Amino acid sequence: MFWIIAVVILLVVALTRLLFRIEDMSHLDACKYSVKEATPSEENLKVLERIREMGRAGKGLRGKARLIALRKHMDSLSDDLEFGSEFRQCDSPNGEWVIASGADTQRRILYIHGGAWAAGSPRSHRSITDHLSHIANAAVFAVDYRLMPEHRFMDGVRDCRKAYTWLIENGPDGPDEATFILIAGDSAGGSHTLGLLAWIRESGLRQADGAVAFSPSTDLTLSAPSNRGNMATDPMLGPMFGSLSKIPRPVIWWATLAAFRISPTSPVASPLLGNLANLPPTLIQASDSEMLLDNARRYAAKAKAQGSKVVLHTWPGMVHVWQIFTPLLPEAEEAFADIELFIKEIESKKREPEASQT
Repeated sequence: MFWIIAVVILLVVALTRLLFRIEDMSHLDACKYSVKEATPSEENLKVLERIREMGRAGKGLRGKARLIALRKHMDSLSDDLEFGSEFRQCDSPNGEWVIASGADTQRRILYIHGGAWAAGSPRSHRSITDHLSHIANAAVFAVDYRLMPEHRFMDGVRDCRKAYTWLIENGPDGPDEATFILIAGDSAGGSHTLGLLAWIRESGLRQADGAVAFSPSTDLTLSAPSNRGNMATDPMLGPMFGSLSKIPRPVIWWATLAAFRISPTSPVASPLLGNLANLPPTLIQASDSEMLLDNARRYAAKAKAQGSKVVLHTWPGMVHVWQIFTPLLPEAEEAFADIELFIKEIESKKREPEASQT
């Protein structure tokens, strides 16, 4: 009996190694990145209370009931805010246009919301999309991609691809070629953002002029040190995923394969593991206390090593995707000022070839 168990274990180990060929990314951890010298503002305490409210929304609930409660709570995040943008629904592709007063609709941003691929919506992230439309003087299209578990992970990926392809040639008022296009997303949506850049390159489509990713999930193998090391300092993701620290990574890989129906080593699910050369200028923002910090660090280090213009800006002590708490949080306002400067730099460099030709 013992030898049968031993053979089964050996077969499982061999199959795991064959199916999940995990690339060692630890050499990327040697790259150092500066953190803004600042102390979290007093408003951060109010944000932490809102995070606790999110946790209480699903307390005592399990399964689908808990997920529904989380979705409802996320959709209510922007209910008390006043916006200066117009919100216009779109059915094909599914999503929401967010258009600031006077915005140039030939300038467009595709926004991909976060929520662990199972929650979130264009409504939940209006505080971000409204702000982006204003600072970029652009029409923002927040894609309402299909969520798990009702749909497959790849369904959401395809929705983002369809939205980008459509956005190149269509604005809020109909067919109209984009003169400037940016892709942005947070957390799970940040992962979709980075994966989309690689797909655009491989597909030969017009590449985005730039990209912005807030605290992106770049590697579902969960091999980055901060995935476990920052659990205690991440008030949002720590309570949600803290139990993962007790589960061996190979078990997590098999569970991810079963739930996502795609290997966690696939570059579609883990953009870090793909080819990061020849990508557009990309700005990544992350907090030094969150679980996904090293996901961002590793992506930026590898992309830069392969010649892509990727910059990582890190804030101290912020919650995961703190940008969603604008205008309450001063650090969120700082993050958007950082994005505005990044967009201006992209446009300035874009104009340089045109100036040299004249």
